[in-house]
Amino acid sequence: MANRRVLVKRRKAARNIRKITRTMQLIATARFQAAYNRAMASKPYTRKLGQLVADLAASTDSIEHPLMRSPEAGESGALLIVTSSRGLCGGYNANVLREGLSHHERHAGEIHVSGKKGIAYLHFVGRKATREISGVGDRPRFEEVEPIANEMIRRFSSGEIGSLDIAYMKFVSAGRQLAVVERLLPLKRDEVAEGEGSASGRAGARVEYEFSPAPQELLAELLPATVRVRLYQCFADAAVSEQVARMVAMKAATDAAGDMIKSLTQRYNRARQTSITMELLDIVGGANALN
Repeated sequence: MANRRVLVKRRKAARNIRKITRTMQLIATARFQAAYNRAMASKPYTRKLGQLVADLAASTDSIEHPLMRSPEAGESGALLIVTSSRGLCGGYNANVLREGLSHHERHAGEIHVSGKKGIAYLHFVGRKATREISGVGDRPRFEEVEPIANEMIRRFSSGEIGSLDIAYMKFVSAGRQLAVVERLLPLKRDEVAEGEGSASGRAGARVEYEFSPAPQELLAELLPATVRVRLYQCFADAAVSEQVARMVAMKAATDAAGDMIKSLTQRYNRARQTSITMELLDIVGGANALN
């Protein structure tokens, strides 16, 4: 027979855990909404910037820029892995790290990691990162991401690295997030020339623009801005996906705690009923002995 006192203590502990996980689920839900609003607010700017760059590219016969140069033979690339700084988010970090390190094994090069969980994992497996970034939290701001983008742009333009890839959790919808590796540098000519919603890509007659200064000068300013905005969008998507993963993990933990409480309650009731039955048998047996 199970000890009723032990069952009561375990049930009390499970109830306390359920309160904590339920609270964390509610906090993650509120943070998800804030992170989602931030990510969605930046998308129109990113889309419009892509349209402007595409229209500029369509207005000139040739597009030449250091950020569009093809990697030379022997140049090593750089991989930036975006992880979280907090845990309790299920397989979020494991999926991103698995995708990023698998890509790195195929292409080698430098590893840059953002987030305390990714930094701790690389230390655990004995892999040294070229750069560890811990200044960007779960509420990324453009001014936090911009120095990272500027450094990568400078190194790519000077030939220190031949490419820049980023591994992160891409937010598709609240029910679907994908661990992906995307290339940020070099910028592809077809992507620049055919931006989403650009005048050159829209149906109908082509729209002619008059630019001042010349399109090449404008592109020299806008192409680096495109890289910065894309990198920020990756961090924003990763922040939204992290909160979704934490919501799901905490809901699963809350449900598991509820199931455990139900099971412990049933075991306690059975133990209590057994104890009452045994006491009644002792009373009846004593009464029979007196007769």
